Amino acid sequence: MSGFVTVPEPVRVPGLTHLHTGKVRDLYANASGELVMVASDRVSAFDWVLPTEIPGKGRLLTQLSLWWFERLDDLVPNHVVSDSPPEGAPADWAGRTLVCRRLEMVPVECVARGYLAGSGLAEYRKDRTVCGVPLPEGLTDGSELPEPIFTPATKADVGDHDENVSFDVVARAHGEKLASELRDLTLRVYARGRDIARERGVVLADTKFEFGRTDTGDLVLGDEVFTPDSSRYWPADEWRPGRPQASFDKQVLRDWLTSPASGWDRAADTPPPGLPDDVVERTLSRYMEIYERLTGTESRV
Repeated sequence: MSGFVTVPEPVRVPGLTHLHTGKVRDLYANASGELVMVASDRVSAFDWVLPTEIPGKGRLLTQLSLWWFERLDDLVPNHVVSDSPPEGAPADWAGRTLVCRRLEMVPVECVARGYLAGSGLAEYRKDRTVCGVPLPEGLTDGSELPEPIFTPATKADVGDHDENVSFDVVARAHGEKLASELRDLTLRVYARGRDIARERGVVLADTKFEFGRTDTGDLVLGDEVFTPDSSRYWPADEWRPGRPQASFDKQVLRDWLTSPASGWDRAADTPPPGLPDDVVERTLSRYMEIYERLTGTESRV
């Protein structure tokens, strides 16, 4: 069992209907039928939403997504209608709220990998494939792939693992046409992000997207995009294949949770402990640094 250590009570706002509490975001509907997404400061690791928050993280994720949406607009439309909090919302919602058009979401995590890491590395070591895509011999931890690959996953509920699947599985479930559209769009958007990040001295190793359809059937980019919660970023000047890479994400807190200092036995399936202040501060600093490297502007959390 995993999930929330403590499920937060949703904020009640006049005119909004609470729909869902996710790992990071709270989802509401307004009177017009639009969705209102509020990015909290919650943080998850090992399928648990931790009892300690990372102050300002939700604003950083939201503002970084908005920055990226602008740079992808010529490739794919996105779901954002406004970034203004609804009337009567708490002051804390400023900077962390997106009003979005409602889409019929495709239940597929659209993952693009340009480098070998994470679950892709584990599968490669086993049989030289990732999600059924054959890869050449001789790759190692952090290797750049000959070309980016589409490695989809099925979406899971809070506390469950997303399951990596092959392109053929997606095609059987949703049709060859949609599967091909998702693959092609995922790889085009990843390539844009990879090139922009590279110009700023950052390796975009892999990422995941969520797409939905409008009433007219058009594919639209939803959720978040190219944040350190959905993407694996490495400093380019420290990239060295053959070892784990330094990363701009929550690896700091993962390392602490799996260290003797935390006293947590992950295998026992007991809730993880709260984070000490220095781990919170170092985790936030990684989020702030990647925001500032990419956007060229100072982060304000």
